[in-house]
Amino acid sequence: MAAPEIRKTLVQVEEIFHEGGPRAETPLLRGAILSVVKNPFAGRYEPDIQPWMEDLKPLGMAMALRLIEALGGDPKRIEGYGKAAIIGQAGEIEHGALWHAPGGYAMREALGEAKAIVPSSKKVGTVGTRLDVPITHVNAAYVRSHFDAIEVGLNDAPRADEIVFILAMTTGARIHNRAGGLPAGEIKGEDGLR
Repeated sequence: MAAPEIRKTLVQVEEIFHEGGPRAETPLLRGAILSVVKNPFAGRYEPDIQPWMEDLKPLGMAMALRLIEALGGDPKRIEGYGKAAIIGQAGEIEHGALWHAPGGYAMREALGEAKAIVPSSKKVGTVGTRLDVPITHVNAAYVRSHFDAIEVGLNDAPRADEIVFILAMTTGARIHNRAGGLPAGEIKGEDGLR
C-alpha cells in the first residue's frame, strides 16, 4: 500500500466555561482533528485490507501530536480521548475500522502510554455527515465524569471515495459533572478500567 493521500485537515477546539452553572476558572478544552483521506478501497471489495493500517500509523501520530499542541501542548493536561471515522459512500464500514490501531495507539503513545481503551464510532455517510465521537478518561474507562462526546463533520467531506479519520481529546471532566462514579483522583491504573 501507499501513504494516505490527504485532501484537507481541520483542527477544532472548544473552550467551555459553564453549562448553565457557575463559571469555571479554567475552561474545559474539547478538541478534535479531522483528516480527509482518499480511500484506496473505494468502489470495490478488497479481502486483504489490513496492510493499510501500517501505512496509517504515521498519520495517526501526526494527528495526535497536532491535537495535543492545539490543546496547549502539554500531554499531561489531556484527560479524555476518543476516535472515529466517517466513510464515503463508495467505501464500507470496515475501511473505517482500520483506524482503530493507528489512531488509538498513536494517542496512547503520544500521551505517555495511556491505559484505557480508546472509545470509537464510525459510519458510512455522504458529504456533510456529522458524527459524535465518544470520549472517556485516558487511564480508566469507569471514570464517569469524563464520559463525553464531541460532534464533528465537514461541509465537503467525505466524498464517495474518501474517509474522514478523527481523533478527539479533552483536558478534563465535563463542566459541572456530578453524576457520581469513580473519581479521577482515585484511579488505580491497573487495568485501564479503574
